[in-house]
Amino acid sequence: MESQNDFDRLLFFEHARRSAEVTYAKNPLDTENLTRWGGSLLELSTFQSVQESKVMIKDAISKLDEALSIDPRKHDALWYMGNAQTSYAFLTPDKDEAKSYFDSAYTYFQKAVDEDPGNELYLKSFEVATKAPELHSELHSQSLSQQAMALGSGGGPSSSSSVRGPKAQKSNDLKYDIFGWVILAVSIVAWVGFAKANVPPPPPR
Repeated sequence: MESQNDFDRLLFFEHARRSAEVTYAKNPLDTENLTRWGGSLLELSTFQSVQESKVMIKDAISKLDEALSIDPRKHDALWYMGNAQTSYAFLTPDKDEAKSYFDSAYTYFQKAVDEDPGNELYLKSFEVATKAPELHSELHSQSLSQQAMALGSGGGPSSSSSVRGPKAQKSNDLKYDIFGWVILAVSIVAWVGFAKANVPPPPPR
């Protein structure tokens, strides 16, 4: 059932991405469309390999940059940008390089909160952003120790995804704990945003 939901999400956001491309060709200054485009790319990045995901996140960042260059105070674009920076940081093993993305994410979340102080999602994102570097260190140290164990047992070079057993499961659980709320939050906001954009408004009462 979960894989069906994933497939539905994949189709939905791929359709959203293509729709955004068409709309962009007609009106490149539409900040709502640019934000939706960035959000859909961020969603689609979760279905890719690490390298493909990083490329797609960079693309999302460029679309959100365009939206923010037109309207620097667009809070949903600021929030998506914070998520994009966070996602990219978690996919970056180098601690110092990842830190620059985490710092950037923190700044974008702060700006989103400043623009929409009552938004609980923005507040939660801002709060969790302070813990992200620590989670990053834990995640990547676990991954390295798994690779060392695999090499030590004669398994040859191995990625964490191919390591079997409870330790691999624990690492995967941690990764999903970290990304879970971000992906869920992005999904909810994106679904609602795209639904509003693609569904006719309800009749007046």
